[in-house]
Amino acid sequence: MAESTDTGTQTGTTAEQGIWQADPFHTQVEFAAKHLGMMMVRGHFAEVQVTGTINPDQPEASAVEVTIQTASIRTHNAQRDNDLRSSNFLETDAYPTMTFKSARIEHVGGDRYTMTGDLTIKGVTKPVTLNMVRLGEFNDPMMGHRIGYSGGTKINRKDFGMNFNPVLDGKFVVSDEIQISLEGEVVEKKPE
Repeated sequence: MAESTDTGTQTGTTAEQGIWQADPFHTQVEFAAKHLGMMMVRGHFAEVQVTGTINPDQPEASAVEVTIQTASIRTHNAQRDNDLRSSNFLETDAYPTMTFKSARIEHVGGDRYTMTGDLTIKGVTKPVTLNMVRLGEFNDPMMGHRIGYSGGTKINRKDFGMNFNPVLDGKFVVSDEIQISLEGEVVEKKPE
């Protein structure tokens, strides 16, 4: 790949490892769980911080850390949001954050990667692997050098101490399996 000196839109530019942060206006972490074994209830976290050292050309040399404010959970239903913040689920008073710290990033072909790391929810840490896709790269004097990514994984909420399991008419109100998806843009910090 040839290095480009053009300051417009770029793809495949050669880059060195740098410090990156998520653009909070272009980052989202969402989740979904089945309700009564039927429809998927979706929500998101409004307060997410992503930092890391990223080398776009050598992902295996990169590292990412994510911190989510658990009380920022939103599902478009205030009563449900309060229940999710309670000791039944996230227990946000005792555990105000959840974190993910990458341990290994591997290129699996094309724009696809796997990112394995430690997810901590309610003080319980478990390894998880996210399937990631690099969405594109943009380098502009006004918008900065940014790269878009999306990814996802599935977890069992009971693995993280969320054991509340109400049953109505023989059906579980909330599934054990939780789908997690994320999408966002990381922006390279300019040297000071």
